[in-house]
This record gives sequence, C-alpha cells and structure tokens, in this order.
Amino acid sequence: MTPSLKERYDTQGYVVVPGLVPPDHLEALEAACERVIARTRSGEWPHRRTVGRQFPPYGDGDPDSWGVQHVMHPDLGEPAFARWYTSDALVDVVKELLGCEEDDLQMELFNLLINPTSNSFALRWHRDDVRENATEEEEREALSIWHHGTQWNTALRKDSCLYVVPGSHKVPRTPEQRAHSSTLDPPKDPLAMPGAVQVTLQPGETVFYNNNILHCATYDAHQPRVTLHACMGEVRGGPTRARNILQHGLKWMKEDRFAQTLDDRGRKMLERIVRLQESVNGDVGYSLGN
Repeated sequence: MTPSLKERYDTQGYVVVPGLVPPDHLEALEAACERVIARTRSGEWPHRRTVGRQFPPYGDGDPDSWGVQHVMHPDLGEPAFARWYTSDALVDVVKELLGCEEDDLQMELFNLLINPTSNSFALRWHRDDVRENATEEEEREALSIWHHGTQWNTALRKDSCLYVVPGSHKVPRTPEQRAHSSTLDPPKDPLAMPGAVQVTLQPGETVFYNNNILHCATYDAHQPRVTLHACMGEVRGGPTRARNILQHGLKWMKEDRFAQTLDDRGRKMLERIVRLQESVNGDVGYSLGN
C-alpha cells in the first residue's frame, strides 16, 4: 500500500506536492513576483533578506538580497499573494499534513526567496527553532514538541537550492552530523552532511517540510530563483510557535487595512495569528544567531 501524503511527511519530515499553483493563479503570481523583486533590488521595498545575514534580524549591511519579506503587506499592493495563500488547493494540503480543520488554521509568514545578483550565498545546516549548540538532551526535548505548523517552498522556476536530512526532524544529530552543523559557517559541500539529499523542484512543485528538519540552502547568483516561501500553523501550537513566527515582525498584520485585503477565510486565519501576538508579553527574541 502506498503511504499517504501525511504518512510520508511524518516519516521523512518533508514531501513534494505538484500542482498547487493552478493556471488562474500562476500568471498573477509571476507578475507580482517580478514587481516585488524589482522594488526590493532597487531599494524601494526595505523588508528583505540581506546577503551576509542568514537569519532574523536581517539588517541592511549589504545591498544584495536573497529574499523579499512580507509579500502580503498592504504597502506592496499585490493581492495575488494572499489570494493564493488562502486558496483551496493549498489549504487542503496543509489541513491534511497537520491533521486539523480549517477553523484551526492561523495565518503566518509569506515571503519570497530569490537569487542574489552580486555574490552567491548559502545558509548553514540548521533547524529553524533549535540552536546549533543545543545539547543532545536539549535537542531531543525540542524535537519532542509538536509545533503544529508546516513550512513550504513553491518553485516558479526550477529550484535545486534546498538540502535536507530525511527523518532528522525526529531525532537528535549524530556526532558526525553535529560536526557539520555546530558552527555559524555554511557548508562547502552540503552533501558531505551524513544522510543529506538535494531537493529539486520543477516549476509549480511545492516541498512541505517540518522546519526543525536539518536543512540548508545554497543561493547561486547566476541561477535565477523565484520561490514562494511560507508557513501556516494551527491554534493547538499556541505559544510554541510564537518565537519562530513573530521574530519576523508581524505587527503590520494587526492593521485594519491588511484585513480589508483578505477574503473571509483569510480574515479568520488572520484573527488567530493576531490572538497569538496579543498573548505574548514583550520581545520574543530570535530563534537562531548569525
């Protein structure tokens, strides 16, 4: 019997799904991406992932960018992003992977991963919400918490940037894996990590992954990248999702003008992330160091 989508996701920590960008969304998303990339590269849009900074806060220390932040922000004026984020095809897969109902879903992050133009760049081996210097016991404890969310990359161009270690979302690193992932340095050869595989997406394919799987990425300045990068959670995660999500700065989501850009499903999802923001007192800090 062929394992279900959820069974493969739970076992491997990631799964590739085709066909989540229907034709009626593709043209609008392509055009929106082209515009926001141009605004980011020109300096008009300040919310970006800066070359030289792997994780938040990204700062402004280099003019080159490897990502565009907050593509649903009303100041960008690109409704295609929110329209796709709340689409039936996408939401149905998220519900299946998380084992939840639509009324449990909360809106989270939606960004865009792009190629730098001046210098190639790479992200080190990491788990999104577990420090690189965590002890085996700390790592085991962190991985035992089900964070009730999923993250995904949807390629609009062929994308071979992501590397993962299948199954590593469940178990602490081996001594050999720890040796490849205990510093802030990106790998010279990602496939030198024991168990690593390269994930290649064809245009229109999506990889969903547990964000605490061991993963890294390479950004080739000479290889165009246009990859939708987002996550969605569900309310059972509660405060366990707060730091990893809110560290990106989502206060703009509480503005009425953003809610007015969303459909009914989107507004309900938004209400749940706003409740999470309001439940957190003070600064949530950052998951990882640069």
